[in-house]
Amino acid sequence: MTFDPAALRAQFPILARRVRGQPLHYLDSAATAQVPLAVLDAVRTHDAMHRANVHRGVHALAEEATQAYEAARGAVAGWLNVAPDEVIFTSGATAAINLVAQSWTRSLSPGDEILLTELEHHSNIVPWQLAAERQGLVLRALPATAEGRIDLAALPAMVGARTKLIAATHVSNVTGAVTDVAALVAAARSCGAKLLLDGSQRAPHGPLDIPALGADFYVFTGHKLYGPNGIGALWARREILAAMPPFLGGGEMIRRVTIERSTYADPPRRFEAGTPPIAQAIGLGAAIGFLSTLDWSAVAAHEMSLTQRLLDGLAADRRIRIFGPAGLQSRIGVVSFDMEGAHPHDICQILDARGVACRGGHHCAQPLMDRFDLAGTTRASIGIYNDASDIDALLDGLDEVARRLCA
Repeated sequence: MTFDPAALRAQFPILARRVRGQPLHYLDSAATAQVPLAVLDAVRTHDAMHRANVHRGVHALAEEATQAYEAARGAVAGWLNVAPDEVIFTSGATAAINLVAQSWTRSLSPGDEILLTELEHHSNIVPWQLAAERQGLVLRALPATAEGRIDLAALPAMVGARTKLIAATHVSNVTGAVTDVAALVAAARSCGAKLLLDGSQRAPHGPLDIPALGADFYVFTGHKLYGPNGIGALWARREILAAMPPFLGGGEMIRRVTIERSTYADPPRRFEAGTPPIAQAIGLGAAIGFLSTLDWSAVAAHEMSLTQRLLDGLAADRRIRIFGPAGLQSRIGVVSFDMEGAHPHDICQILDARGVACRGGHHCAQPLMDRFDLAGTTRASIGIYNDASDIDALLDGLDEVARRLCA
């Protein structure tokens, strides 16, 4: 498969259904993307024909499950261009960040600093707050610009000898702005700090070259990458993982256990305690396999064309204010906006009655909402299966919102 929008759309069964009696126009992929037949089939086939625990059994089903599970790890590694033994399966990006916050930070001292940004999802804020409370660390945050980007002009004054980690979004889940990672890498290297990137919004938009990015940690979640819920991944440099203590204890992650003490397996298994999310990992591997068949330059051009169509339509209404880049440079198809006289939840309810699925609220980014002095925004997010009819349905729905709420 290369990239035929209509043929691609047919691979997602849910898009054929009707909602409130209307065709479904799904514009909430930044929250959860839909899954293609390849993923549904992979998960069903595993549970129907190969279901067993991994790594522990020598019978045929266990060997098949283990092979499929580790093949999924290989698929993730290929998507990121890293080694499979540097990939740790988690339940999602939130769990991956918590793993780093609970394990890697144990080597830090009171007064050491972690630098965040105002654009972060709560999942890249709260775990660091918990670590800071536990160990006496100091949290600081780079401000956001009026365009909804990280204010890199503030970066030199925010890093110093006590900075041990910069944790930032690769792409904002509110504004769609793509972070200038090179600037963060340079800042981290200047003071000997590590860099963690939350790739939850970037990973669904094409393969990555993590070594070229220069990050030390990278996390993403499967349910935004057209895969199942309950699966995600943490990547970290091999030498960093080798020095980190376990986060959770139990089966799978040990070498030997006595009543007095235990010794632990090498990464990645050191960080995968208990029975892992086997079917979910296999589904994620299938999603990456499906996505790997696409022409990503064509996909990106298609998504940006739809984003421009949406931005132009929103800009034509003087009651609407867009939060984020007004153009296409260094952004993805996540667009948040405010309509004068209409609450985001009311907007989304009116749109829902027309079969248009958008997200209204603070998008788990309350510090950024505070920066904009807003309770929330309406957000439309574009996936690989969207087409012009979805954008036009949204814009038509906003005309109804204006008639009903803004007259």
